[in-house]
Amino acid sequence: MNRVALVGAGGKMGMRCTNNLLHSDYEVDYLEVSGEAIARLQEKGVEVADQDIALARADMVILAVPDIAIRSVSNEIIPRMKPGSMVVCLDPAAPLAGHLPHREDLAYYVTHPAHPSVFNWEPTEKAHFDYYGGIAAKQTVVSAIMHGTNQDFERGDSLTRTIFSPVTINHRITVEQMALLEPGFSETLSSTCIKKIRDALDVVVAKGVPEAAARDFILGHINIQLAVLFGELPIQFSDAAIKALERAENILFKEGWEDIFEMDNIHEQIKAITE
Repeated sequence: MNRVALVGAGGKMGMRCTNNLLHSDYEVDYLEVSGEAIARLQEKGVEVADQDIALARADMVILAVPDIAIRSVSNEIIPRMKPGSMVVCLDPAAPLAGHLPHREDLAYYVTHPAHPSVFNWEPTEKAHFDYYGGIAAKQTVVSAIMHGTNQDFERGDSLTRTIFSPVTINHRITVEQMALLEPGFSETLSSTCIKKIRDALDVVVAKGVPEAAARDFILGHINIQLAVLFGELPIQFSDAAIKALERAENILFKEGWEDIFEMDNIHEQIKAITE
């Protein structure tokens, strides 16, 4: 149960998986159709496999393709997989949207990196600047069995720890919980708030603050604010800071913002990114 077919091996996520699988104990067939992506694989010394042969013998098939392409690609790939093999999806959006054809004789495993924490301590420069993960910085991941057994999860866990290496913890959750985290928590909420912070840098610069000063000031403050709010330091905000925060919340956030975590809303978010 050690042979993997990596679909989209030369894409953005695919290349990250490829780089780690090349140095693993897995037997891997690399599948790709894009000329540009095939050229990237060839630069690594990787030749594209025959799709029919690869799918017929794969124990696990990784769908490393964009969300918007998952429906069409999986409808081509999954019917050709051998019984008892596993579909591995790298994001919860398409599985939750129902874009993966279901077969009772296959296992379905979903996994996604949490990326290296801002509170990581990394001893080398290479690891320190591995912001995405999967190269040198340690990270946690979240994974779910959408259809299958505990043994299937163990198979998936071993693969997860390879393609996202180095991994410290693989948190087992449900696909629905994973969707609450992404797109709900990480993209819809966190990315939006952080983008507004970045937009605000341009605002204060336009009002005359030197850009270097504004950038250094806000990045330092974000660092300490995260440490305080997430319990990394045994201190609290000052009374003045708490008053400013309470006043601003009523100005910046409308009532009911938590509704983005309601499952109907999550499905709408998923629909927007997969169709």
